[in-house]
Amino acid sequence: MNIFELIFFELKHQRNYLNMLENLLADEILFLDIETVPQQSSFDDLDEGFQHLWDKKSTNMRKPDETASDIYARAGIYAEFGKIICISTGYLHNNSGEDHFRTKSFFGHDEKILLQEFAGMLKLFSAKKNIQVAAHNGKEFDFPYISRRMLINGIPLPRVLDIAGKKPWEVGFIDTLELWKFGDYKSYTSLALLTKVFGIASPKDDIDGSQVAEVYYQEKNLERIVRYCEKDVLAVAQLFQKYRGNELIKADNWQSMTVFS
Repeated sequence: MNIFELIFFELKHQRNYLNMLENLLADEILFLDIETVPQQSSFDDLDEGFQHLWDKKSTNMRKPDETASDIYARAGIYAEFGKIICISTGYLHNNSGEDHFRTKSFFGHDEKILLQEFAGMLKLFSAKKNIQVAAHNGKEFDFPYISRRMLINGIPLPRVLDIAGKKPWEVGFIDTLELWKFGDYKSYTSLALLTKVFGIASPKDDIDGSQVAEVYYQEKNLERIVRYCEKDVLAVAQLFQKYRGNELIKADNWQSMTVFS
């Protein structure tokens, strides 16, 4: 396949993708976002084997004067060196002609427990609907990260995440970054930038992803991270509304079902 055939194929795929979104029922979409941190609070807390492996993994990430320990705070972006501390989910429903949004988060220090709870929710949700999961940069980060951490923790993959053997159009993933690319592979556009472009309230009004590990390990403020994660989920849903030409979800129509003990 030459470059022109590849471009034609991708644009056709993008057009089919957008047509599918127009026909997709809002209550069949589960929006999500995850927050991750390094497995340990510091490089020194890793066992010798993982220290060696992180040293090799981080070689191309480091400046000449940096060590593996210096940039260990970035280890959370890799499923092999990080863990999930929060998965926030949300779904749209229409009430009296207006779109409403509900969020529910799975969070805690025990990753296996929160992943089991999330998997249970996916099973119940998908039993009634042919669901799709949606996230910003989800195909590159959220969906594979969740799947990898589930396998590491010995948790069977829920049907929507188990994509082995599926054709591209059978995979139930919606990625708001991919939709924005329109076939442009060289471009990455952050959620923060797109919310600004579309006039959506910023989810980064308190912290951003680069601060999560510090807030978790030093401030020990998991609730703050969960609230940030839920605002990210709402922002993804708002962006999706804009893509479909719908009105933004009103602030009063967002309800969090998350309970903090």
